[in-house]
Amino acid sequence: MSRSEADAIEPELAPPFEVARPLALKMPFVFNSPHSGRVYPRAFLAASRLDSLTLRRSEDAYVEELFGFVAEMGAPLLYAHFPRAYLDVNREPYELDPALFHDGLPHYANTQSVRVVGGLGTIARIVSESDEIYREPLTVGAALERINRLYTPYHEILRTLLKEAEAEFGLAVLIDCHSMPSNPMADQGGGRPDFVLGDRYGASCNGELTRLATAQLKSMGYVVALNKPYAGGYITEHYGRPQQGRHALQVEINRALYMDETNFAKSAGFERLKRDLEQVAKALAACVVGLKTPRAAAE
Repeated sequence: MSRSEADAIEPELAPPFEVARPLALKMPFVFNSPHSGRVYPRAFLAASRLDSLTLRRSEDAYVEELFGFVAEMGAPLLYAHFPRAYLDVNREPYELDPALFHDGLPHYANTQSVRVVGGLGTIARIVSESDEIYREPLTVGAALERINRLYTPYHEILRTLLKEAEAEFGLAVLIDCHSMPSNPMADQGGGRPDFVLGDRYGASCNGELTRLATAQLKSMGYVVALNKPYAGGYITEHYGRPQQGRHALQVEINRALYMDETNFAKSAGFERLKRDLEQVAKALAACVVGLKTPRAAAE
């Protein structure tokens, strides 16, 4: 039985998220895969108007496996088991769409963000740009329960991992790992690149790290874009504070490089891509040693 089949049958057996920890921290990196989860709760599937394959189109499928080497290198990897279609931790905690609920939202909900308007809030209304997920509106209580049970502890763990790296090395580098569909976006001309690196236009990460990652990938023959169409989501924006020694770089990988997007089977390119990502990670680890943090600059 495949992992995806097992997950579909007994989702309650899986923890909501997991940390692959190294035996010892050897570098100030934290890797994060918030959208690779593929454990779909039965109640969620029953409430959805979509079939399972359509729901899975929002997954960053197998991204946590592509970066599975990092623990051996000496860095932790945090990854979700719950799917993005169920709860998205790469959003503000309360980006909630009024169209999704039949009762009133709390006053602190952000109902007007670009992501909410597009149907992709903390509790998504759609997948694949237009497919409505739910048969009927949800209760606000159900949304808050998901946020309290999954979102809040996920970010608590992420903050802890970054603090541990910063305490050990004087700085922390978050690599936020994602994948993207290969089909062109409606407002983008031509096909998608192999990678999109997002550093919030230089606001979330030291430019030296971004430039090195770009150069390494290009030297391997990949087509790389910077910040367009993905400059980095909430996680990159929220945790990236390079002036304080905390850097965040989002990495988007074209799914056609490693999987069949119609049936979610890994392709022959999976292992090669994983090896290439390991080489990029090693290059970044060597580079980050020379980064000056505010603390070091003051000494």
